[in-house]
Amino acid sequence: MQQLRYFIEVAAEGSISAAADLLYVSQPTMSAAMKDLERRAGRALFTRSTRGITLTADGTEFLGYARQVVEQAELLEQRYLGRPPSRRLLGVSAQHYSFVVDAFVRMVRTSGAAEYEFSLRETRTWDIIEDVRTLRSEIGILYRNDFNRKVVDKLLREAGLGFTPLFLATPHIFVARTNRLAGRERVTLDDLEELPRLTFDQGANNSFYFAEEILSTRSSKQDIRVSDRATIFNLMIGLGGYTISTGIISDDLDPSIVAVPLDVDERIEIGWIGHTSIPLTGQAERFVAEMREVVAGFGVELVT
Repeated sequence: MQQLRYFIEVAAEGSISAAADLLYVSQPTMSAAMKDLERRAGRALFTRSTRGITLTADGTEFLGYARQVVEQAELLEQRYLGRPPSRRLLGVSAQHYSFVVDAFVRMVRTSGAAEYEFSLRETRTWDIIEDVRTLRSEIGILYRNDFNRKVVDKLLREAGLGFTPLFLATPHIFVARTNRLAGRERVTLDDLEELPRLTFDQGANNSFYFAEEILSTRSSKQDIRVSDRATIFNLMIGLGGYTISTGIISDDLDPSIVAVPLDVDERIEIGWIGHTSIPLTGQAERFVAEMREVVAGFGVELVT
């Protein structure tokens, strides 16, 4: 059991020394434990390099079983031995969606852990896939539509990942409450011609298939790329700009921004990605359930 716990931390950190520091054991002890685990498993679980370690295909499959065993053992210990829950509970990487933050807040509040170590990364599409592939995060949240589906699905297959749909949404624009379009029942693309278009920067992997917004290849007179959600909201207020998204926005988290339906023949499919060979942990399942509950209140079409 101790070796399995070590193994899970090493996989999460991508480094034997970092995992050793986290668990307050010496690096030689951690390294010896991993070598012994590989010997007992009868196969290589890690690929080692100067940049750290990554899991082999066997290691990825082994991690799925290890997580289940350790999670069940910890539940048993908590129930009958009064031991506290594990600190490391869940890592999530996501595109910039407020419903993800809302669900994350609910999940943390209901975790019941006196001590915990969660992570939530709002990041670029390519990085989300890489985070989940390398197990930095257990699940990732992103969107697909007819334009990017083939490319995204190909990348996921190559990484050993699968996409599970959560809901289907009709496109909306997000604008400040003070924007002249905020009170409209619907807006058209023509209505947006003179407004700055705000999009999330995709970094070095700047393929238009990775864009977080639909209609990303459509020309715009004024374009501004940003890296975080706070900045994009500030620019909506300060410059009267807009971005295109799902229409799901939390009044508690973003009270100054409103969503207005966009009159286009498009659908946005939001889902989570994870390793096809690794079942979700109980905490990840709870987070997915919280996301479904959050979006259910916005009248979107949940995928069952």
